[in-house]
Amino acid sequence: MQIGALTTLTDIAESALVEKNYTALANAARRTASPLLRNLGTLAGNICQENRCWYYRYPEKLGGRIDCARKGGKLCPAVQGDNRYHSIFGAVNKCIAVNPSDMAPALVAFAATIKTSKRSIPIDEFFTANNGMKSTVLEPDEIVTEIQMPLPVPGTKTAFKKIALRKTIDFAIVNCAVAITGNGSLISAARVCVNGVYNNPYRANGAEEVLKSRFFDEALAQEAGEAAVAAAKPLPMNRYKVQMAKALVMDTVLEAG
Repeated sequence: MQIGALTTLTDIAESALVEKNYTALANAARRTASPLLRNLGTLAGNICQENRCWYYRYPEKLGGRIDCARKGGKLCPAVQGDNRYHSIFGAVNKCIAVNPSDMAPALVAFAATIKTSKRSIPIDEFFTANNGMKSTVLEPDEIVTEIQMPLPVPGTKTAFKKIALRKTIDFAIVNCAVAITGNGSLISAARVCVNGVYNNPYRANGAEEVLKSRFFDEALAQEAGEAAVAAAKPLPMNRYKVQMAKALVMDTVLEAG
């Protein structure tokens, strides 16, 4: 299935075809922003947006330039400052801002491919915090033209969940998408992606390994949640996000299973 870059989030949320084959993607679209913003916001726009860190976004005209690593500075002021919503898995190039996209985890769960004006990029290679102010690998003269969605393997179930201050309208504190493939209760493959917790959408490989070749039950979902945050190294103000991410992965796995 191909989804045009300018397809609105409302169109994705209301598509019967997306709901049938890509349930987590439809649910992610429904949980993004407000109805009016979903009418205007596009799939490509959601995955290409910049991070929401208040130090990075601080207008210079209000009080002078903040020394921000993401903007070429020497340090990340959030490390010693207000890091309530920042990375719990460390920094990339000194920056601990998080990726803000709600659609990205679902695309990762489905192993989508991003087609641009120049090339095709597997979704796992599309996001990067190594490009300074950029959040993706896109070059200055390159744009997304389409998102290619492989048809899920028979027996695949998916789910998306999000925690935000005002449920949908706010950016996620943590969100999660899961795709589980199985024969009955035996899981043969799994893809788990958590966002709002790291510079890039965080592929929870530990959780995926826990789930593979195991029989599904609530205890296994809990084990997957614990594995998803095993490498966490939170800062003083965002320790709560570790428990939140663990519980969200567990709940999302349970819904997909």
